[in-house]
Amino acid sequence: MHLSQLAAFREVMTAGSLSQAARNLNRTQPAVSLAIKSLEDNLGLKLFRREGRRLIPVPEAYYLLSESDVLLTRLDALNGTMKSLATAHSGHLRIAAMPGPSAYLMPAFLSREIGANTDIHLALSSRNTLQIRKLVGSQSLDFGFGDGGIDEETDHQLYRTERISARCFCALSCDHPLAKKAEISIADLDEQKMGLLPDGHLLNKTLEHSFAAAGCTFNMAVECQFFLPLMHFVAAGQCIAVIDPLAVATERAMQSTQQQVFFRPLSDDITYEYAIYTPRHRPLSKLAERIRDGWRSEVISILNSLGAEPVLGGEE
Repeated sequence: MHLSQLAAFREVMTAGSLSQAARNLNRTQPAVSLAIKSLEDNLGLKLFRREGRRLIPVPEAYYLLSESDVLLTRLDALNGTMKSLATAHSGHLRIAAMPGPSAYLMPAFLSREIGANTDIHLALSSRNTLQIRKLVGSQSLDFGFGDGGIDEETDHQLYRTERISARCFCALSCDHPLAKKAEISIADLDEQKMGLLPDGHLLNKTLEHSFAAAGCTFNMAVECQFFLPLMHFVAAGQCIAVIDPLAVATERAMQSTQQQVFFRPLSDDITYEYAIYTPRHRPLSKLAERIRDGWRSEVISILNSLGAEPVLGGEE
């Protein structure tokens, strides 16, 4: 049996005549008649009695109809699913992002991209960069978004890294004297109480080096795990913070401090590095590629809108 023979048979059974079946299938009547005869020859069974120009199905034809209908319906569904997968409009996605972007920017992007499409099943988790690298390295994520920097704790041969760097900003309370300046320099921050990420973070090391090079005193006052909680201490005037530009975009969108924090660009060349991590040994689906590429464009667009001068690095 061939699928084309079964399709012709089902159409004849449903339409009730060869001529109507031929019109429904957009085929000639002789072609449909030949398909039925070939099917009967393959089965060694007559499926219809001919009474003049009428075809009368035999009992066995009804059994074949029920079985072939299930098979052809499943094939039609499979065909539709594969076309949907090929056009990146269905499938499963497993994504992880560091806490800042996963709090607002990435969910906002994903909800726009996926919309009301119930054929896309999404699992979005919030993880630190080390966890993201390990998850992507185990080939269990489609992609992850975290900090860049040197990786010394995971096997970087298990995943690919695409880096994006952008200029940092200074966050300070709206009534701080430095808020009147259009740009903030490291010299301006001499002896100011600073809010920082946990000890050992790459940005902390960069700032310590920049302060030392400028002959300035680096005065750590508040330490938070992530930038967003730090904004409340900045708003209260307890510290100033040098933060990444996506944290600026998140705080402006969420307004968790009710616009009590001002953001000013740094005149010194201090950048923050992000990274998109993808598994090296598991090819991405068309859907995952589309969403990853869309997120990259989204990040670049946000950074450009802030004047953060993003630089896209090559894939490693």
